[in-house]
Amino acid sequence: MKKKHQRTLELVYARPISANVRWADIEALLIELGGKISEREGSRVLVRLFNDRRVFHRPHPKPTMDKGAVEAIRKWLERNGVIP
Repeated sequence: MKKKHQRTLELVYARPISANVRWADIEALLIELGGKISEREGSRVLVRLFNDRRVFHRPHPKPTMDKGAVEAIRKWLERNGVIP
């Protein structure tokens, strides 16, 4: 895993939950892990990873994710054995 993706993963697992996680960095991390990303209606994004499908909302107007979304990503990664 590249350094950039490792830093993103560390941000996702940071305590307290970080509010400075950029959605573009999360997308890059998920692709690095083997995920497939496809656009849905509006700001929705479908992520296929770990034989699972999840729909997330791309944040707007800011490029950073809210804390709840970061926590949801962390729990999903954690359940599938992805840790920093």
